[in-house]
Amino acid sequence: MRKKVAFHTLGCKLNFSETSTIARGFVQEGFERVDFSEVADMYVINTCSVTENADRRFKTIVKQALKLNPEAFVAAVGCYAQLKPEELAAVDGVDLVLGATEKFRITDYLNDLVKNERGEVHSCEIEAADFYVGSYAIGDRTRAFLKVQDGCDYKCTYCTIPLARGISRSDSLQNVLDKATEISAKGIKEIVLTGVNIGDYGKGEFGNKKHEHTFLELIRALDKVPGIQRVRISSIEPNLLKNETIDFVADSDSFVPHFHIPLQSGSDTILKKMKRRYLGQLYIDRVHRIKEAMPHACIGVDVIVGFPGETDENFLETYHFLNELDISYLHVFTYSERDNTLAATMGDVVPKHIRNKRSKMLRGLSVKKRRAFYESQLGTHRTVLFEGENKEGYIHGFTENYIKVRAPWNPDLVNALHFVELSNIDEEGTVRFGSARKIATV
Repeated sequence: MRKKVAFHTLGCKLNFSETSTIARGFVQEGFERVDFSEVADMYVINTCSVTENADRRFKTIVKQALKLNPEAFVAAVGCYAQLKPEELAAVDGVDLVLGATEKFRITDYLNDLVKNERGEVHSCEIEAADFYVGSYAIGDRTRAFLKVQDGCDYKCTYCTIPLARGISRSDSLQNVLDKATEISAKGIKEIVLTGVNIGDYGKGEFGNKKHEHTFLELIRALDKVPGIQRVRISSIEPNLLKNETIDFVADSDSFVPHFHIPLQSGSDTILKKMKRRYLGQLYIDRVHRIKEAMPHACIGVDVIVGFPGETDENFLETYHFLNELDISYLHVFTYSERDNTLAATMGDVVPKHIRNKRSKMLRGLSVKKRRAFYESQLGTHRTVLFEGENKEGYIHGFTENYIKVRAPWNPDLVNALHFVELSNIDEEGTVRFGSARKIATV
């Protein structure tokens, strides 16, 4: 009988794309992939270093796996495995820990899947993570996460990603187009571009530091891939989001009017302490340019609260900055100390109860912003791509400008674009509509 393997992914869309690539490698080696909730011979956990309490979450997931099969072989890969390999190896039940370069060769490290007395560690110095492995993940069979770039050359004082993933490097343009074509052949309607710093695309494309192609050249080429009806940019730094990119998206038939742009702070004082590569005015200019070109565009924002030295005045500056800006929602992160970062050595530590209070205030602002954006779109006609899951008798999907829509479950709506008029916001905070008209596939 074939050995069974299950996967659990923590963190970002990039991690999900890499988990899928690793899983396909197991299938090619003769394994049967099963859900993480099922009994398996081996469990692989793709870890994240960004989420708070990463070690505690990891231990909980290991326990879940071993409860299903106490004799299962457990492997940890990914960012946290690169940063804290010995710490993960010491967790009861963990047999193998692989770092940034080793994770894609995981099957080479397997023998008979007999459990080890202590976790075996294989991790490189992060400087060795200088090659690129392409990846993509197909989630609910309606969209795919396509990795185009990895690593980061930025030195933000709070971030461990350069330590976990290495230097900025990119897939070749032809490889990206080949993978997009492969995804299209599977009937997927939407691609989400992922990476650590995708606006830096082109650097390290052929193993050198210079840019062979630019992000603008990438999206122009992807726009011509037949069969893909939507392409979404997952997240892009404000200093790398150029006017030409905004104008191209505005005129594109496949790139959708949705931008996720990290801000981190609305205070220039804090932005400088973070060593971000822009100040507040540049961010304001980016938002204004998007809204001028696409008034209906959705704009999401990452923001960190409680950074060392953030005074009440600094936080209120951030709050008012966001409140006055024409944005659609926030992803709020409460600052937490990370080993080997400059921020962890800074004084003026913000007490955790204050960090939590500030986080709650911004999450409330996010609810207000999303509601206002949804209300501004009522009465308009949008296209919805419905997902394939029946959630308590309802089907959910997203418009091109990232408005969450729901309707009574109807399997005929799945994985097709439907043209609808947005009518009202229901008690769940999602948008309802009248009749739906299917858009013919081009």
